[in-house]
Amino acid sequence: MTQLSDDCFAFGGPLLSIEDGIRQISERVEAVAAAGTEELLAADGRILAEDLVAPIDLPPSDNAAVDGYAVRHADLTAAEPTLLPVVGRDVAGEAASIPLAPGTARRIFTGARLPAGADTIFMQEDVEALGSHVRLPQGLKRGANTRQRGEDVRAGSVALPRGRRLRPQDIALAAALGLTRLAVRRRLRVAIFSTGNEIVSPGHPLGPGQIFDANRFLLASLVVRAGADVTDLGILADDAAATARALDAATAGHDLLLTSGGVSTGEEDHVKAAVEAVGRLVFWRLAIKPGRPVAMGVINGVPLAGLPGNPVAAFITFAHVVRPLIARLAGETWEKPVAFPVRSAFAYRKKAGRREYVRVRLVAAADGVMAAHKHAQEGAGILSSLTATHGLVEVSEAVTVVAPGDAVGFLSYDALI
Repeated sequence: MTQLSDDCFAFGGPLLSIEDGIRQISERVEAVAAAGTEELLAADGRILAEDLVAPIDLPPSDNAAVDGYAVRHADLTAAEPTLLPVVGRDVAGEAASIPLAPGTARRIFTGARLPAGADTIFMQEDVEALGSHVRLPQGLKRGANTRQRGEDVRAGSVALPRGRRLRPQDIALAAALGLTRLAVRRRLRVAIFSTGNEIVSPGHPLGPGQIFDANRFLLASLVVRAGADVTDLGILADDAAATARALDAATAGHDLLLTSGGVSTGEEDHVKAAVEAVGRLVFWRLAIKPGRPVAMGVINGVPLAGLPGNPVAAFITFAHVVRPLIARLAGETWEKPVAFPVRSAFAYRKKAGRREYVRVRLVAAADGVMAAHKHAQEGAGILSSLTATHGLVEVSEAVTVVAPGDAVGFLSYDALI
């Protein structure tokens, strides 16, 4: 369990920027210390706990990148094709044969070790075979079609840095280096609540004025995608004392508490008050839309993120606040997703001083440029606005008007989560 000092937190003030909120989190949260080793396949998606230092050169020897003929580049003539006798052959998985004699060529196959003296390989489809000789075209550069020892990774170099969330290509690199286990941090343990008397779990009958709980499943799925384990603690009723007791108890055995709903200023919004009753509040409002009410606090040394009750707002604040928080706790090197430019196909107005996110679908325009089309419904409770779109256009604090044809920054959902 991650332990934080309660007295290290202070009220963060109204309408923090996203960057200020993340900075306050980063300054106060430490990564879990526990680490262990996992077999390669089990390490996929885990956080590397220490630098992976290459034990060998990759590739371990000079070898052929193609099927063809190995030669000494110095034997080639620049003005016309070169005719050389073919002496011997080298195949993958065997020790290199005798050195290549000057004025000869060697039949060689992809992956075979380059014989001593050879420094260039002609692809077999580029040469003319003439019995025991080959005619080689002019113009090939020295070193062509060869793989040099250590050109991929040098022995003793850092092949993968600690803090990397391991991907299939990282697992492949570790395997290519001959490793069978990797040092990884343990998975975070995240407890999730929904809040509100109007919320009912799917599978139970709906009462008057009630809706099925989507947020708990949304957030649990996002947490799992972030590489953490989830404890589903159900739904908290709108009761201040009960909410405080439940949050206090949930800190045992967990690294992070995650709630949705109950963080606004209504009389039945109890999460913010509960955090203040049993812990300390860091901040509770961000300059972001959808999603302004976001409570960040600490209870018994365990951080808590209280997200808005509207599902779109919960999704967006998870992506921009909770995802970097999970990365920090997990020891992951976090890189903020980079928005790439697309063309706006919509008009939009907003107030200055607040960052807003517009749900959009990308469609290729007639000139081939990707154009962002705003979803027709903007409400923070419209779940279908997330399923029918590809991502978000980020409209910065300084921008107040977006016009059709403007260049705007697009963040795909995959990049965000």
